[in-house]
Amino acid sequence: MRTFDADALECLATIVEEGGFERAAVRLSVTQSAVSQRLRGLEAQVGTVLLVRSRPIKPTAAGRLLIKHAVQMRLLRSDLENDLQDLTPGAKAPHEEDRISIAINADSIATWALNALSPLVHRGLPLEIITDDQDFTHDWLREGQVLGCVTTLRQALRGCKVLPLGAMQYVVVASAAFAQQPERARLTPHNFRQIPFIAFNRKDDLQAVFVGKALGLRRVALSQRFVPSSEGQVRAVLAGWGASVVPRLQVQGLLDSGALVNLAPQFSLPVHLYWHCWNLHSEVIDRLTQALALGAAQMVAMEPQLPP
Repeated sequence: MRTFDADALECLATIVEEGGFERAAVRLSVTQSAVSQRLRGLEAQVGTVLLVRSRPIKPTAAGRLLIKHAVQMRLLRSDLENDLQDLTPGAKAPHEEDRISIAINADSIATWALNALSPLVHRGLPLEIITDDQDFTHDWLREGQVLGCVTTLRQALRGCKVLPLGAMQYVVVASAAFAQQPERARLTPHNFRQIPFIAFNRKDDLQAVFVGKALGLRRVALSQRFVPSSEGQVRAVLAGWGASVVPRLQVQGLLDSGALVNLAPQFSLPVHLYWHCWNLHSEVIDRLTQALALGAAQMVAMEPQLPP
């Protein structure tokens, strides 16, 4: 079986993560020439091109396999550091390049996930969180760029295990000023086409799914504006840009204060979340799984109840 130079593998992964050779060199504290040499040596050993020189730089199929291997090597080092910390509390902190990457949907980051992960970060886990739409965080795990993800997809990938986390409840909200006009006070089959909806990005179909289920419609076409931030969506709603479907947990205080109005008070949409991770024996993965499971359980317990 072939063995690969650990520095070259880390170099390949870093080029993709940082989006280029120059930034990879800065992160690795080497020259850009050294980055290029390591990559060329790795490509010569594998016998194929590992990167597509596009913008952004993308790995080839072989490159994705080697990046996954590099990330697994980081995980092994992180497990070792954790064991050493337990045996020798004075041991130095892990290197920045040994960061542990996971993908989490933006709404979970805005509500419960950061609190769940805080104890691990305080213990020194070099964590990197990659955010994407909740239906697409799975892609980061499939490509081997993260060791785990929070997603809405239930089916486990090959070599991975999955844990149900529970459901986040979503509601449709608008600012009090926006909803003052009688034709906007409630979401109905007659007015939803005239209401601009604020979505996360073009991949986000949550707005249309919510409207369809709330109103019992099979096909829904919406006028949409895009703000790629969960917090930004709420700020846009407060600024009167339109309505948005957001986690109820995120906006309950604004609903209670009257700053926001629920346009469909008798309906909420449950979005079920799952934690997917590599099926490996790893203390780091176990701790991440436990932390996210506990945080999600607390999130579910905090969900307000719909009025009778």
